[in-house]
Amino acid sequence: MTAAGVKDSAPKTAGPTAAGIEVRAYFATPIILGTVPDAQALSAELRRVILERERTTPGVEHSNLGGWQSDTDFTEWCGPAGRRLLDGASAIATRLTCDRLGKPVAVSWRTNAWANINRRDHGNEFHTHPGSFWSGTYYVDDGGIGDDPALGGEFEMQDPRGVAPAMYAPHLAFAVPGGQSVGASELIRPRSGMLVLFPAWLSHAVRPYRGQRERISVAFNLCL
Repeated sequence: MTAAGVKDSAPKTAGPTAAGIEVRAYFATPIILGTVPDAQALSAELRRVILERERTTPGVEHSNLGGWQSDTDFTEWCGPAGRRLLDGASAIATRLTCDRLGKPVAVSWRTNAWANINRRDHGNEFHTHPGSFWSGTYYVDDGGIGDDPALGGEFEMQDPRGVAPAMYAPHLAFAVPGGQSVGASELIRPRSGMLVLFPAWLSHAVRPYRGQRERISVAFNLCL
């Protein structure tokens, strides 16, 4: 996996308009979407390992609403495929991390990770990942979500600016990139092989999955 596959989805600054004003998007929240090279082979191996782990090991309960979630010891049993995934994600996170002057930094990330299997009507409530800098998810199998929006299972992010704008005037929004979801949430529809990286403090959830297959993912934290 290389950082070349990273897509920068941050809002762009609007230039001067005919009215002589300028709109700037401050306090942007970086959400990184990447595609993992050779994802089909990687996901096939991860799927095999994760389903075997579910068969032999009880799950834990944290933010999950149903489904099976492993303990945070994924690195101990994930095998070469899991280690390659996490090494690639760490490399991307390092590229996207700098010091306060904007200069590149070399970070030795500490990683904890876990696997998730959601079946029909399973999801995750809103939560954050305290004690981490970056968090992320790799979608081993989207369960058909990528091709059929009716199956739900979207990754949902709450607006970190708070709900006040929506509470005061729910029918109004800001006419800037990303402004229409102010006070609400944004959705990402997972696709198999997709990597999502986001700040660990960002409140997020998984909407209930309505499909008939397994929706399988690997979640992880990158800590100092």
